[in-house]
Amino acid sequence: MTAHEIDYRIYGEEMQYVEIELDPNEGVVAEAGSFMMMDDGIKMETIFGDGSQKDSGFLGKILGAGKRILTGESLFMTAFYNTVVGKRNVSFASPYPGKIIPIDLTEFGGKFICQKDAFLCAAKGVSVGIEFSKKLGRGLFGGEGFIMQKLEGDGMAFVHAGGTMARKELAVGETLRVDTGCIVGFDQTVDYDIEFVGGIKNTVFGGEGLFFAKLQGPGTVYVQSLPFSRLAGRVLASAPRGGGKDKGEGSILGGLGDLLDGDNRF
Repeated sequence: MTAHEIDYRIYGEEMQYVEIELDPNEGVVAEAGSFMMMDDGIKMETIFGDGSQKDSGFLGKILGAGKRILTGESLFMTAFYNTVVGKRNVSFASPYPGKIIPIDLTEFGGKFICQKDAFLCAAKGVSVGIEFSKKLGRGLFGGEGFIMQKLEGDGMAFVHAGGTMARKELAVGETLRVDTGCIVGFDQTVDYDIEFVGGIKNTVFGGEGLFFAKLQGPGTVYVQSLPFSRLAGRVLASAPRGGGKDKGEGSILGGLGDLLDGDNRF
């Protein structure tokens, strides 16, 4: 194996975290901001790119950092190594309510494609790159699904799904249509494209966006019920505007109370 062989345990239900057990000299890489806690004896190091063997050398490290810019992520990742004799644990937490999904890359032919903000952490040696769309339609209309991340190697990786996670096993030729933001990730054998919703009423009044993600089997697909973009949109829509307290919240009059009080927010 080129990736470090790690053991893990996932705790919690709605707000999960994964505890990774490291043998001496074993390591794990993680996105900045996902760290939760670690035992004494673990060394933390900031690295360019993902620290995989494919990014060895100065030029490789620059290219590894550059591809992370394209996915909107930080230039740096954080590596954690066990530097002492005996097993040590390091834990990483999910960024918002949902499920942490363990991905054994050997079960996916050494490659798994995921949403750009779904990756949480992986065994040292796993390559975290970008998966460019080969079709123009995805690039123009794909939204969150335009540039996705690819996880390559033979180790364990962990991705995060918001809300409730659904795992779908698609047969050959079987098609699943999903909101582009609700995709967590899928097998490299799954064909991915963007499809127009169709119908003037659906387009103008549907409220679900103009395009679906069309996933065609064979392969495994992970879908989330609460993508972060949707959660953030609901929070912003519910926030009081104008810097004052929302007088309608929780009252009998609701929005009518704001109108009577002269707060016209239309």
